[in-house]
Amino acid sequence: MKAMRLADSGQSPALVEVNLPEFLPGPGQVLVRVAAAGVIPTELEWYPTTHLQSGERRTNAVPAHEFSGTVAALGDSVSDFALNQNVFGMNDWFSEGALAEFCLTEAYSLAPAPLTLNPIQAATVPISALTAWQGLFEHGHLHPGDRVLIHGAAGAVGLFAVQIAHLHGAHVIATASASDFGLLRQLGAQETIDYHTTRFENAIPQSVDIVFDTVGGDTLLRSYPLIKPGRFVVTVASDSESSQDPRVMHSFFIVKPHQRQLMEVAALIDTGKLRTFVHAVVPFAQAAAAYNGKIENGSGHGKVVVAVNPPTA
Repeated sequence: MKAMRLADSGQSPALVEVNLPEFLPGPGQVLVRVAAAGVIPTELEWYPTTHLQSGERRTNAVPAHEFSGTVAALGDSVSDFALNQNVFGMNDWFSEGALAEFCLTEAYSLAPAPLTLNPIQAATVPISALTAWQGLFEHGHLHPGDRVLIHGAAGAVGLFAVQIAHLHGAHVIATASASDFGLLRQLGAQETIDYHTTRFENAIPQSVDIVFDTVGGDTLLRSYPLIKPGRFVVTVASDSESSQDPRVMHSFFIVKPHQRQLMEVAALIDTGKLRTFVHAVVPFAQAAAAYNGKIENGSGHGKVVVAVNPPTA
């Protein structure tokens, strides 16, 4: 099968096209014929991309850990899926990703794809939506009526966080560029703050229940004084992973696969309550451009998607 691997060059991360043996699913696993894969450009430099779970150096990793596609083969004891079924999901960060014709994943990492999305749209959902869901509910303990401050609200994760928080009765305060205010208000943000011109802490007179941060750095540190006693700051900013600040260490989390949550997200999408966004689509042969930021004429919101095995009809 064709795949894109990270070149083991010691220089800046680069992708090269290779041919790999096809995977065979083991017990509890599903082989997915990948239709499309969502792109997180910084993934090429993340720890799981360059290291094994044991801590040893990892080479030639296949990136892209969220995808849509169809079931190609089932391992023993898998009964929740059928051959050729449309699915979407994410697989473990330390496993080989979906920038290949086929992707191997655990059955619990998959869910039936939303009926109202095409494969390109579906590939943008799993990691961003699960990150928003887990950050708000598992780590932020969201309740109706909570005041939620979302940094980077117009980013791929932030767009889902705004919608999910609003759908569950929160008062959403979003930081973003002024050009994104219209969209964010459509999605449910009651207050918008232009981070280019305004220090957000000066524009928020009341404390908040949850800070959901996708920016990190100084933005995250300036957020802690705003939080109500006993409530939560949550961050997924990559620079927070190596922080030695106890507050940041406690706030940081990494998204995990979760079938039931994916199914709940799919239901919200299919009932029109949750919108998805595709910034741009690139063919498999040009996948490197999706990771080096050389995408032109994008929509301005959402993720870049690599069309691996796009549908013919």
